[in-house]
Amino acid sequence: MDIQDYKDDSLSETGSTTSSRVGYSGPLSGPLVTTTNKKNSSRKSARFKDQDECYVEITLDVRDDSVSVQNIRGGDSETAFLASRLERKPSSSSALSARLRQVSQELKRMASSKRFDKVDRTKSGAARALKGLKFITKNVGTEGWGEVEKRFDELAVDGMLPKSSFGQCIGMNESKDFASELFDALARRRGLTSSSITKSELRGFWEQITDQSFDARLETFFDMVDKNLDGRITEEEVKEIIALSASANKLSKIQERVEEYAALIMEELDPHNLGYIELYNLEMLLLQAPSQSANLLTDSRVLSQMLSQRLVPTKDRNPIKKCCRGLSYFVQDNWKRIWVMLLWLSICAGLFTWKFIQYKHRAVFHVMGYCVTTAKGAAETLKFNMALILLPVCRNTITWLRSRTKLGRVVPFDDNINFHKVIAVGIAIGVGLHAGAHLTCDFPRLLHATDEEYEPMKPFFGDDRPDDYWWFVKGTEGWTGVVMVVLMAISYTLAQPWFRRNRLNLPKILKKLTGFNAFWYSHHLFVIVYVLFIIHGYFLYLSKKWYKRTTWMYLAVPVLLYACERLIRAFRSGYKSVRILKVAVYPGNVLALQMSKPQGFKYTSGQYIFVNCAAVSQFQWHPFSITSAPGDDYLSIHIRTLGDWTSQLKSIFAKVCQPPSVDQSGLLRADIGQADNRPRIPKLLIDGPYGAPAQDYKDYDVLLLVGLGIGATPLISIIKDVLNNIKQQKEIEEGITEDGGATKNSKKKPFATKRAYFYWVTREQGSFEWFRGVMNEVAEYDQDGVIELHNYCTSVYEEGDARSALITMLQSIHHAKNGLDIVSGTRVKTHFARPNWRTVFKHVAVKHTDERVGVFYCGAPGLTGELRRLSQDFSRKTTTKFDFHKENF
Repeated sequence: MDIQDYKDDSLSETGSTTSSRVGYSGPLSGPLVTTTNKKNSSRKSARFKDQDECYVEITLDVRDDSVSVQNIRGGDSETAFLASRLERKPSSSSALSARLRQVSQELKRMASSKRFDKVDRTKSGAARALKGLKFITKNVGTEGWGEVEKRFDELAVDGMLPKSSFGQCIGMNESKDFASELFDALARRRGLTSSSITKSELRGFWEQITDQSFDARLETFFDMVDKNLDGRITEEEVKEIIALSASANKLSKIQERVEEYAALIMEELDPHNLGYIELYNLEMLLLQAPSQSANLLTDSRVLSQMLSQRLVPTKDRNPIKKCCRGLSYFVQDNWKRIWVMLLWLSICAGLFTWKFIQYKHRAVFHVMGYCVTTAKGAAETLKFNMALILLPVCRNTITWLRSRTKLGRVVPFDDNINFHKVIAVGIAIGVGLHAGAHLTCDFPRLLHATDEEYEPMKPFFGDDRPDDYWWFVKGTEGWTGVVMVVLMAISYTLAQPWFRRNRLNLPKILKKLTGFNAFWYSHHLFVIVYVLFIIHGYFLYLSKKWYKRTTWMYLAVPVLLYACERLIRAFRSGYKSVRILKVAVYPGNVLALQMSKPQGFKYTSGQYIFVNCAAVSQFQWHPFSITSAPGDDYLSIHIRTLGDWTSQLKSIFAKVCQPPSVDQSGLLRADIGQADNRPRIPKLLIDGPYGAPAQDYKDYDVLLLVGLGIGATPLISIIKDVLNNIKQQKEIEEGITEDGGATKNSKKKPFATKRAYFYWVTREQGSFEWFRGVMNEVAEYDQDGVIELHNYCTSVYEEGDARSALITMLQSIHHAKNGLDIVSGTRVKTHFARPNWRTVFKHVAVKHTDERVGVFYCGAPGLTGELRRLSQDFSRKTTTKFDFHKENF
């Protein structure tokens, strides 16, 4: 588009030094001709080389510091509105010039867009896109101005809001660079050059960025890119906005390839190699690009609408009914835990009551009173709990019971560690009652008893009455009790999460005494505690007959079982030394180890193993989920470095790694089996496998797998197992597998899973490298769509946000051309922000009516309650039954 240029560039020079009324005529924009008409004015006209263009003539009257519109010919309502904005009194000639330039650019852009046919906005994809490009996704519109005004008053300096505080003022705290560019675009539109704005100017900014019109939002976004306001975007400007969007969404890998992606956009939107793109190109890309909506489509709209009506949350105004319904939901979901807890509490209460009544009828009661009955009742519960606390940590026994028996239907074996912690609380309460009753009540009453009252006590404490507390402490019963309390207090304290995970800001000296190592070693102090506990229970003051000293009776079986467990682990791990095949260090502090599978090692997807590395610690064993499938000829785990042990392990293995080649993933890699000069690899021992909730996936035809971050590891093994079954079935159908293999496989239990939905939510773009190979394998081999993969990157702003709009466009172009997602680097397209879990459940419910769906979740506890409630809600209100399973994390 060529326009005749005029030498007199400064419009301000035409009205200040001449007579009272000075006219000016000249081109203000594009194919629109704007003239001024007055007696003393000269008339000029702008012509275009293309004579077929449509012209709009705007006649302006310029007098001193005012501008008025005299006539508009050939324009429409939009033109009239834009021209009317000139009818103001600028404070200076420079302001007049800025306003003329501003309207000129708007008219030029409007005229440019009218040269082309409008994109069809009635299509479903376009309708969704019209809701996008929102600069403020919360408190949108004038309803949020009150909060913005309040923040302005707090942040303003001398009544002016600095540019550096603009993002914070409008609520864009996490995207300061993006907010800064938005500020510049809004200021350029208004001809403002100052780096600070008044409240009224901020109000104008706010009204523009919260405008509900898609065209207004599109123009604002275009202005952010078009920094010289020429109506065209060059490749350099595209690079800048890509880098800005990638930075706002914490997508470092896109920032590294800005030039490549900018060239891709220019190739798509500038097919004639003009060197620029215009507003209509951007609109076309936004409205015609494939939708990246997380709103899942269903096969049956009617059924989907019916579900939506039935799944409307029930509003019960009666608080009693509401509480009863909530209690009913809780009981149905936790009935296994409830009956086990009630049984445990009943046994503890029964033992306490039995011992309490027994000592109430003994002679010592008349001297020591209810103090001795309380101490002895608490001691009886201590014997029981000290025996019971060992059973939940007998991993082999738990795995055998949940895998080989039907007890798993009524006993929550997967909560074994939680039950272990609950029993520890019971022990702490028992110790407090027992020791407290003795020290503050029993012993003082005995020391102050009269000779007559002490007479029945002589068979237990001797003929001479104790003189002071030291008499009790120096005895076997005393010092063993004191030592046990001290050791148990140390172990209990260091086992708390804020000490075990180093959450407290302690001095360096004290910080060395905390962490997982401290927890691990302090927990083994219980070997000493159990020895002292048996001794303490044998040398009793008030029981002299051996068969009444029952401590050893309580502990005999559990201690023997636990000792056998430890011997089995030590013996089994001794010959389960594995050979390292591959090592990879990934972004996000993740270490991936691929090992040889020991002979006879069998496991199920979802299970976990314990790993020991003598180079770090000869005694520590740490659990990790298996990420390989049972059908793989190797064993793999992915380790997130969160503590001291895992950090040292990563450091040791990183020394043998090198930067990967172009076609490899990760930050560092080492393929040990292929290396000519094999580096010295640390030796690893494994112990397992052990049972976990995820291994129950084989009981369901349909799976809904939800993983957060590194919590996806057990679910990846399940996905690979389902994928291997798909490959195996295809090989059998194509006759690749020999008859003998097919016959052998036919004897196995048929593979139950017919459909799997995998939702992986992670915060970092680099996390997708962890399982990139698995994702690509699924996309390649699963042609029937048995496995439906959904990746979510929460660092990217939700769909519709202007900060992620360009990333969405770029993602669509790149995936359509190369078949790879720019965020994950896999063939699976990535969704942005967090999933709408109600929509996810609705999608599965519509697809699988009258079926049971196994919901397996592994991740932080924060999402557990929501997924559990959704499973209950959909099971009650639809014909699809959702069974929720929480993997230990």
